[in-house]
Amino acid sequence: MAARISSGILLYRRPGGRLEVLLAHPGGPYFARKDEGHWTIPKGEVDPGEELVSVGRREFEEETGQPVPEGPSRELGSIVQKGGKVVHAWAVEGDLDPEAGASNTFEVEWPPGSGRRQSFPEIDRVAWFDTGEARRRIKATQSPFIDRLEADLDAAG
Repeated sequence: MAARISSGILLYRRPGGRLEVLLAHPGGPYFARKDEGHWTIPKGEVDPGEELVSVGRREFEEETGQPVPEGPSRELGSIVQKGGKVVHAWAVEGDLDPEAGASNTFEVEWPPGSGRRQSFPEIDRVAWFDTGEARRRIKATQSPFIDRLEADLDAAG
């Protein structure tokens, strides 16, 4: 079985000269009471033949309800999550109001075994975090994206 592949966008801004990143909290009943270590970059699965950065942009818009701001993207490479999924990411500088968007939804049987299907947002909220707090919130396997963004910005001066 081939590894699942996802692609996403790590949006960042620099208010007052300090770096902040936008992270997304998974929606649905399984993540309702989970916080630290469960946030993610807005991302989604890539179908064969799709361009990775285009998928990242599409998924960002689907999960935040807002398009990726215009501007250049910085390739952040890829990581492998615990379950084997390969995640590719790009960083884009820009700003958005976390309260202004809405995520796409998914259906799941809830409660389990009830026979009832309910819809939940794929992402229930997005928020800006400084890099220290972002590292506490994001899935551990995705924290290298923050490290790579910081290194890239430092190298660019």
